Amino acid sequence: MNWRGIFAVVRKDLKVVVRSPIILLPMIILPLILQVAMPIGLGVAFNLAAEAASDEADDISEFLEVIPEEVLTTLETAGEEGTILILFLVYLFAPLYLIVPLMVSSVIAADSFVGERERKTLEALLYSPLTDMELLIAKMMTAWVAAMVVSVGSFLIYAVAVNVIAWPYMGRIFFPNATWLLLVFWVAPGVAALGLAATVLISSRVETFQEAYQFGGVIVLPVVALMLGQIGGLLFFGPVLVSLLGIFAWGLSVILLLIGYDSFSRDTLFAKM
Repeated sequence: MNWRGIFAVVRKDLKVVVRSPIILLPMIILPLILQVAMPIGLGVAFNLAAEAASDEADDISEFLEVIPEEVLTTLETAGEEGTILILFLVYLFAPLYLIVPLMVSSVIAADSFVGERERKTLEALLYSPLTDMELLIAKMMTAWVAAMVVSVGSFLIYAVAVNVIAWPYMGRIFFPNATWLLLVFWVAPGVAALGLAATVLISSRVETFQEAYQFGGVIVLPVVALMLGQIGGLLFFGPVLVSLLGIFAWGLSVILLLIGYDSFSRDTLFAKM
């Protein structure tokens, strides 16, 4: 395995990411909205309107029925308003966090081969001494590393925001919990791998970056379905479910990677230039 060549491609692609507004802006704006603006907005709404807690409790009544008793016990000191606020921040918003690694990896992976073609640099890349597998590994490493850096960074910001917002109710640092640690360090890497595997599979077959990027928007839908499932009381984002979700994400990403490798060839990419 030519790791020197692989890392050379990774470094080159990361420089392209940093210098490209169309790639960099979604990586910055999305985490700011999901991990900063939304929790702060929710916290402000709860602090300004005392009746918000009871209104929100009615909206998520089915979700409240599936919450384990031990979770509610740990939140007794928060009171009714604080409990509803923390349930939103810690549990209902948990699936939304997965959008960050999924979208970041998808955006960069969408630019993998399509972007090279549009920048007229694909031919030089295809003539490089790297094998097909090494080239594919380099492209996916770029997207995965960037996705994890952004995901962990946004999680750290979110952790600070949650503890600050919930401090008037909890009076202590209580976040992250076991569910979120599994989410960040087990599920998010798998979801990032899944997103990039699916997008690389598509981006090697489409003509423009925009076409590949639009596919990235479609693969976010299952994450939205997870949040709706929680609100509807169909599931609860506890450690067991999150662990199983990670196994599923990693398993499916491996399958897609194998399919992508089997169908990937320089001849196909040359034909599209």
